Amino acid sequence: MALIRCDFYSDVLALSTSMLVILPQPRPAGAAAADGPQMPGRPAPAPRRRWPALYLLHGLSDDHTTWQRRTSIERYAADLDLAIVMPAVHRSFYTDTAYGHRYWTFVSEEVPAAARSMFPLSGRREDTFAAGLSMGGYGAFKLALARPKMFAAAASLSGALDMARRRRAAEPEFRKELARVFGPLGRIAGSAGDLFTLARRAARSRGPRPRLYQWCGTEDFLYEDNVRFRDHARRLGLDLTYEEGPGAHDWACWDRQIRRVLEWLPMRKPETRSPNPE
Repeated sequence: MALIRCDFYSDVLALSTSMLVILPQPRPAGAAAADGPQMPGRPAPAPRRRWPALYLLHGLSDDHTTWQRRTSIERYAADLDLAIVMPAVHRSFYTDTAYGHRYWTFVSEEVPAAARSMFPLSGRREDTFAAGLSMGGYGAFKLALARPKMFAAAASLSGALDMARRRRAAEPEFRKELARVFGPLGRIAGSAGDLFTLARRAARSRGPRPRLYQWCGTEDFLYEDNVRFRDHARRLGLDLTYEEGPGAHDWACWDRQIRRVLEWLPMRKPETRSPNPE
């Protein structure tokens, strides 16, 4: 695997920003294992030009480096033939903020386009996934439900999935922060930032529906929000895999569960993917 720090200028944000990218390291067709170094115990990925991509999103108090620092994501993905893109979005809730930058446009449009232009990533829907924790779980489900023609699947770990309720129940300082993101008077419920509304629209659409994976610890402060979204998605008939277990809002859980997410991803077998540029 290759770990690449990519510093680039964002036209959408009008500032310089960063993302980490994990890429498989292919060998030429027919190359033997002795022809080049590989991570011990891991098979060499099949050669191809375009890799499937997982856009892995960070939480509220984190940045684009945290998945790499707090988990073994690079090692877990080493034999999966999968690229992982980890962008920085600060405390934006993956939203075009009312008083700030357009982070929704950045993560849903500019980041995938920039990553595919700079790295050999597939642009096919069936090769494009999102996942995240807490605020990033919200962002991952938002990507899949609002951009179902782009994302085939998304996973949320301990996701902040009921932002309308989060705003109502927030402490005064956090309520002020959410007002800067979503607007001081705007309602989250029923808006493009409400996952319950996006889920309802996806269920009514005649277009493709994303597959969803949801996990939350039973001791997590977001557990009740996750149960509400689970029940809502099930009533709508969405393709949701829901799991829960003992655990709080912490990295011990997320390091364990990201492995489950990688196992769950509906990836095509390497031999079924086209070797041609897409």
